[in-house]
Amino acid sequence: MRVLLVETSGLAHQALADLLRAGAHEVHQCGVADEAWTIYEQGQPALVILADVGQESLELCSRIRRTEQGDAVIIAAIVSSELREDLQAIIEAEIDECFFGAAPPVCLETWLALLERRVRFQAQYRQAEKALRESEAKTRAILETSVDGIVTIDERGIITAFNAAAESIFGYGAEEVIGHNVKVLMPSPYREEHDGYILSYLETGHRKIIGIGREVVGRRKDGSVFPLELAVSEVSLRHGRRLFTGMVRDITNRRRLEKEILHISEQERRRIGQDLHDGLGQTLTGISLIAQDLARTMKPQGLPGTDAVTEVTELIKEADEQARSLARGLIPVDLEAAGLNSALQRLATKTEQRFNIQCTFEKVGSVRIRDNTIATHLYRIAQEAVSNAVRHGRAKRVKISLATGGRRRLRIQDDGIGFSCTREEAENGMGVRIMRYRARIIGAALEIGARPGSGTTITCTSYSTDETI
Repeated sequence: MRVLLVETSGLAHQALADLLRAGAHEVHQCGVADEAWTIYEQGQPALVILADVGQESLELCSRIRRTEQGDAVIIAAIVSSELREDLQAIIEAEIDECFFGAAPPVCLETWLALLERRVRFQAQYRQAEKALRESEAKTRAILETSVDGIVTIDERGIITAFNAAAESIFGYGAEEVIGHNVKVLMPSPYREEHDGYILSYLETGHRKIIGIGREVVGRRKDGSVFPLELAVSEVSLRHGRRLFTGMVRDITNRRRLEKEILHISEQERRRIGQDLHDGLGQTLTGISLIAQDLARTMKPQGLPGTDAVTEVTELIKEADEQARSLARGLIPVDLEAAGLNSALQRLATKTEQRFNIQCTFEKVGSVRIRDNTIATHLYRIAQEAVSNAVRHGRAKRVKISLATGGRRRLRIQDDGIGFSCTREEAENGMGVRIMRYRARIIGAALEIGARPGSGTTITCTSYSTDETI
């Protein structure tokens, strides 16, 4: 190793220099601190020995520590009378070891062997410390520059880290949430259920969200609720401890754009339905009336082709009815005609007539839905759920209910066979995915409860607690 001896004098220090050289160490000696700094800059020694410590020596130590590679072990023998009592100055100079005398208290050979081990250990320690600082700095830079919110919690759900993007997303400063339960970022009912989710995972190891990206709902500081994309990872620490890191992304703008696109799509469907009803339907009605009149004129005269005209009239009536049925399907909810309640009642009646099963509709409370887009999506969810109950669940009884009481809730229950496939396969089915998508678009959560042989219950619950959806 490279060794620098500063202000050395006397036989003991010269013997130390000789021993160091004999041990194949590179030794540099100088008389004053100014010269020592020049030598230090040129060679960056691993060990600095100060035989006499005064103010200049302390300044030398401080300069060494301020350098980027200031990892040298500094050993000092305190002989300056004015510094014997000034231990604070020694601490601030970051001297590693001090002797209040002119020489080390043990024989030089033993002391030198111990010192070599000390230098090696110190070099390894400071190298590891430096690597740790660099790693922390890199991690901090990644966290603070990430466009996604990053929230870290412990096993109790307590927030331990909250980056700048998360502050922007949720409206909280990091100091406002660190140390608090992550439930503060969730709306009800998830706020009340979250601790149970963590406890269940810790006890069973069954993952519901860890390692699986999904869409959830967040709550800002101002109380507003908004959609989020969430991906959770788990980190195992020493002694069995674990941390969970969630990466969140506010998808409010994406949902708004999707809602606008669906709104345009629904408007186009309504236009086509209106054209079918008012255009094609009226035209077919007119043709049917002309055909009926022609048949009535031909029949008393016994003219040939009378039966064909009568048959054409019936076919035109069937085509007219089909066109009007298509129009009603394209415009399922008419707000001027009792809205969603009326549409769901018609759905129940048609299901009974078409499939010869018991299908009922129940309205609980005063449900007012003024947004035609929301009403249409709720109708489509009910339509898909009823279709699945009949076609796949082989249900004999289906109940549709639309309820109020805080949040608005649409529920479809059946007595069918439940999920004959695995729950994961059912959840990934196109129909379920479309229902979930429609629910998210209108700011609602879709829950599916099913067991083989026990029927299926599909519930769509709005996040909003307003009286009017």
